[in-house]
Amino acid sequence: MNGVASTRPPILVLVLAGAFLLLVVSLLIGSLTKPEFPPYQLGPSPEASGGGGRVYTLDASRDDHWQRFRFAQDRVVQDSGRWDVAFRRNHVITAPGAAALDLGPIRFDSLAEVPAADYSSTAFAADSVNPAIGKWYDYSMLSHLLTSKHHLYAVRTAEGAYVAFEILAYYCREVGAACYTMRYKTARPRV
Repeated sequence: MNGVASTRPPILVLVLAGAFLLLVVSLLIGSLTKPEFPPYQLGPSPEASGGGGRVYTLDASRDDHWQRFRFAQDRVVQDSGRWDVAFRRNHVITAPGAAALDLGPIRFDSLAEVPAADYSSTAFAADSVNPAIGKWYDYSMLSHLLTSKHHLYAVRTAEGAYVAFEILAYYCREVGAACYTMRYKTARPRV
């Protein structure tokens, strides 16, 4: 060593530099990949889904407008009409008087009954949220895409009906992001 100072950088600096480089490369790869959008068309699907359900795709891409959906009518309704759930960008809420329950990752076609209690109502504020369905998605840091957790959610409507629904996709070719495709069916409450 003869009194000569080492010019090598400390190991911690090398590790941090390597981690930073990996982060930059992963973000670059994620930004260059183009997602394959599902071929869902806006509106009701002409084909019924498995398990006796219906499929509907709606455009919730506007930041300033909730797309309100009424299960009993199988359609998007106007702001002044009755509704059950509403979608805006990545947010999903229930109507006043309605509530939701996360049933977890269970099979849609195996569900006939839903619990009758323990539902969560939407907290209406500047950024309305329903705690049961607020985190319906997984976010990928690599691709920057939202994907459904494929949980089933039970909704007790303001009229006391019960519906089970699942978010199938958040993208479609017509709209891009915030194009929800869901399947749903009426369910009996378990007593």
